[in-house]
Amino acid sequence: MFKSQTISAFLATTMMVPTVVHAAEAESQNGSDDIVVVGDVLYSNQINAVKTPTPIIDVPQSLSIVTADEIKKRGYTSIGQIIDYTPGVNNTQGEGHRDAVVFRGVRSTADFYIDGVRDDVQYYRGLYNLEQVEILRGPNALLFGRGGTGGILNRVTKKGTIGETFGGGQVAIDTFGEFSVQGDVNFAAGENAGIRVNAMYESLNNHRDFYDGERIGFNPTVRLQVNSDTTLDLSYEYANHERFIDRGIPTGTDGRPVSTLRNVVFGDPELNFTELEAHLLRANLQHAFSDNFKGNFSAFYGDYDKVYSNFYASGYDQANTPNVVTLDGYVDTTERQNLILSGNLVGEFETGSLGHTLIFGGEYISTSSDQNRLNAFWSAQGADRAAEIQALIGTGLTAEEAEAAVGTRTDQTNFLIARPLSLRGGVGVRADGSPNINIFGDPTVANADIASPNILNDDTRVDIDVFSFYIQDEIKLTDWLNVVLGGRFDSFDITVNNVPAGNIRTRKDEEFSPRAGLVFKPQENVSFYASYSKSFLPRSGEQYANINGSNDALAPDTFTNLEAGIKWDFEQGLSLTAAIFEIEQSSPQPNDGDSSTLDVIDSDIRGFELQLRGQVTENWFVSAGYSYLDGEQVDRTGPTGLRPRELPENTFSIWNAIQISDRIGFGLGLTHQDESFVNNGNSAVLPAYTRIDASAHFDVTENLRLQVNIENLTDTVYFPSSHSTHQTTVGAPLNARFSITGRF
Repeated sequence: MFKSQTISAFLATTMMVPTVVHAAEAESQNGSDDIVVVGDVLYSNQINAVKTPTPIIDVPQSLSIVTADEIKKRGYTSIGQIIDYTPGVNNTQGEGHRDAVVFRGVRSTADFYIDGVRDDVQYYRGLYNLEQVEILRGPNALLFGRGGTGGILNRVTKKGTIGETFGGGQVAIDTFGEFSVQGDVNFAAGENAGIRVNAMYESLNNHRDFYDGERIGFNPTVRLQVNSDTTLDLSYEYANHERFIDRGIPTGTDGRPVSTLRNVVFGDPELNFTELEAHLLRANLQHAFSDNFKGNFSAFYGDYDKVYSNFYASGYDQANTPNVVTLDGYVDTTERQNLILSGNLVGEFETGSLGHTLIFGGEYISTSSDQNRLNAFWSAQGADRAAEIQALIGTGLTAEEAEAAVGTRTDQTNFLIARPLSLRGGVGVRADGSPNINIFGDPTVANADIASPNILNDDTRVDIDVFSFYIQDEIKLTDWLNVVLGGRFDSFDITVNNVPAGNIRTRKDEEFSPRAGLVFKPQENVSFYASYSKSFLPRSGEQYANINGSNDALAPDTFTNLEAGIKWDFEQGLSLTAAIFEIEQSSPQPNDGDSSTLDVIDSDIRGFELQLRGQVTENWFVSAGYSYLDGEQVDRTGPTGLRPRELPENTFSIWNAIQISDRIGFGLGLTHQDESFVNNGNSAVLPAYTRIDASAHFDVTENLRLQVNIENLTDTVYFPSSHSTHQTTVGAPLNARFSITGRF
């Protein structure tokens, strides 16, 4: 039997997924390297890894998994670092305040899940309490609902273990001065209960001016064995995040990031920040009605309170005014409550010569989301405007050029470029020496000012009710041929109260999302598959604010995916997967001229993925991935045939982990990304880059490890992601993270 063909998991968490998890890389709840194989399905926590107990090799879809053990060995501290080494996906900037992923050419800030439950608020997610991270590619509406156009990212959390007491922790510091500490402790609370607590604290730092922050995470869980057939998991998570927002540097006349400005931060140490406080409650009940019929029922409640405040470069004319940058800014707040109830029933049975694995499920989501945006209010009139003009003339501009640069706008203004950039004194102040800003999104200003269009950009109060039902049947026609058929129905009902306009708009969308797959198995360890799936996204967008204006009259965007591939598990524990695919998609994209507004861009994306993963020898583990992506914008304002933004043609990554002896090991890898376009107009470019990373560890004892993880070993200057034309991320220089990890 080929033990590497299957995946650990949870009946409530994820859909059917194809990947490989190796015994050497998986880690059970008690921190050991042992795993339990039952039949041909890998188990963790005594729960199915997928919503149906299907071997990975028999599932017609692409997915990559990173286990807790690999997160620890690789020194990962963010979702973005995992994405760097995953084929078919790449990072986008997320405006410096959120995880944001490009799944097969489709940008997303909302296709994130916790234990299979939607986690759609924009923030940076922690890794401290995870069993594994699962990245699915292709539309996933059948089991996850709306969105999921190019893929989804699911975090599987650690659960309590019954009958055992164990613990562990880690302390780490890097060469930027960032410090973190985390712990994981499990207590046996009698014969039928286990209590587990994961906690972490991070003091943030990096290579950029002004950057700082902290993150706190606290996640106690309880597992109760109600009886031999029923298990209940309860969880509470508290997250508190604060950090500086950095939206990068502008592009120049050649359309590329201006490398000479890479050390300048176009923001303010007090006004560029994000804060998040979240309370997340989860409950999951599993019950086996019989050996072949099981149920899973879950409840989730999330309360999120978030604010982000930022200045950023919105305009730069390198040819005419190389020492001047235009800044824009705003404050954005979100208060959201999500209640999600879901349940699945899974049965295995036969009808004649046909075998069936049937899943039937439903979901209810109630969302209340209040969000508003307050624009910066700049002085650009009278004496203040004249002072700005005179300052620009002093840099060599003519009076006409200076007047044109200043204009009459009040939501943007110009600054002389300096390091550090000063919005409060010195460079960029008014003639009287006071800061060159009147009001920056202060919600306590006078009501008359709040009502001004120069201050309040938008204020929406959103209520959403979603009812969903889905069914899927995996049919075993013969020992070598399987068919997967399924569909999902969603009723999406949204009400948006546009407070400034004084109107209420409603829209109800009812959509059916089909899925079909065929799996051909010429031998037990090889499968060929083909699949078709469909997804949709309401025109309210990922964050529910776009129903205003004419958007409430528009039908949802729909997305189709065709995929074919091969999975081959070699006997020595090495697995090769390959897939070709095509996605037709329509999605909101930042406007090239104003990144705070969105355009809907239709695109056709085609590609190829290749992944090799596993033990080459007993002491050599390799994980390699390659993707080729091609596409064009087929429907947009302006010329068609342009390439979608942030769609690199080729990406490649490889990581090698070598165990020299029982105590000493090292790792070496690289990640490469071709150049891509920053904007939909294809006028700005993210240059190609290759980054080399390394690691080494020494096991002082069986339970104590010293480790160093080095990023950007060759100190390459690179720009890995962007948000809009003049907001490109500056990659970190050579840096090292030192950690001590122990368990008891």
